Amino acid sequence: MASEHPTLAEYLATWSGDDPVREAVNHTIAALAAASVELAALIAEGPFVRGLGETIGDAGGGDVKKFLDVESHKLFKSALERAPVAAMGSEEADSAEFLSEEAQLVVAIDPLDGSSNIDTNVSIGTIFSVLPVPEGMDADAALLQAGREQLASGFIVYGPQATLVVSVRDGTHIFTLDPAERVYRLTRKNISIAANKAEYAINASNERHWPEAVRAYIEDLKAGKQGPRQLDFNMRWVGSLVAEAYRIMIRGGIFLYPGDARKGYEQGRLRLVYEAIPLALLVSEAGGSATDGITPILDIKPESLHQRVSLVFGPPAEVERIAQYYEARPGDGKSPLFSDRGLLRG
Repeated sequence: MASEHPTLAEYLATWSGDDPVREAVNHTIAALAAASVELAALIAEGPFVRGLGETIGDAGGGDVKKFLDVESHKLFKSALERAPVAAMGSEEADSAEFLSEEAQLVVAIDPLDGSSNIDTNVSIGTIFSVLPVPEGMDADAALLQAGREQLASGFIVYGPQATLVVSVRDGTHIFTLDPAERVYRLTRKNISIAANKAEYAINASNERHWPEAVRAYIEDLKAGKQGPRQLDFNMRWVGSLVAEAYRIMIRGGIFLYPGDARKGYEQGRLRLVYEAIPLALLVSEAGGSATDGITPILDIKPESLHQRVSLVFGPPAEVERIAQYYEARPGDGKSPLFSDRGLLRG
C-alpha cells in the first residue's frame, strides 16, 4: 500500500523540500489533518457522545452553534497553536484569534461545515484556507487577502470515509484516511472536474426568493430535452457544502447558492473567507471555475471575516453560461439568451 498510496506526510515532504515557506505550509496542513483524525473519531461515536448535535447558541458569524461546532473549533485551535500560524479566523469566533507573533501564516477555517446534519448521519466537514502574512501586514489583515494569495486550501469530508481534498497550488488531490494507521493516503491525484455532467445542485425551496437570472437558468435546465438545453438534468441537494463540493469534484455538475430576496441574504448565504475562497482555489486547480455569479471568487477582496457571498462553481463553460444570465438580467422570468431566437440556443 505504501508505494501505491503514499501518505499525506510523504507527499507534503516531497513538495516542500527545504523551502521555508513551503515547510511552514507543510506543518500547518499536517496539524489540520491530525486534528481532523481526532474529529472524525469523535463524529463516529455519534449517539454514544451525549449532546453532539445539541444547539448551544449562536456562532460568531450569526449561525446556530452546536456542541460539536464548539468541540471542533477547540480541536483545530489547539492543533494550530503548535503550527507556524500567527492567527486563526474561524466561523465559531467573532474575530481572529492570535496564536503566535512570529509565525508567517494565517488560517481561515470553518471547523464543522454542515453541522445541522449531525443528527441525520449526513456527511459533514471542515474547510480551510492557508494564507501568508506579507511583510508589514498584521495577521488580522492577512486573513482578509484576496483568494489568489492563498498558499493552500482544502476540505475534509466526514462521511463513509474521512476524505481530505487539498491543493498546495500544484493541482487538487484527494487523500483518504487509513483507519488502521490513522494517516491520510493519496487516492486520487490531479483530479479534473468533468465538463459534461447534466446535474445541478441548488436549494430549490428558495426558488421564490431567487433573482430572475437564477430562476431563468434553472427553468431552462428543468425544461430538459424539450427545452433550450435539449438535455435532461438531474438535481441534487444534500445541504452540506463539503458533500456537494466533493460530489462535483468526483463526477462533475454545477453548484449554485445565489444571493436572494430574504433579509440578510441579499449578498449570499455562504461565507467568503473560510468557505468560498478555499473552495474556489480547489475548484480552479481542478480545472473548474468559481464565481459569485459574475466575478471570480479568487478576485474578491474580503472586507470582514464573516462576510457572505453568492457562490457558483463547476466546469468553466457552465459557470460562464450562468454569468451570461446574470448580465442579461431577464425581467420576465424567461432567458433572452436561451430562447428559441436567442444567441445561445442549444
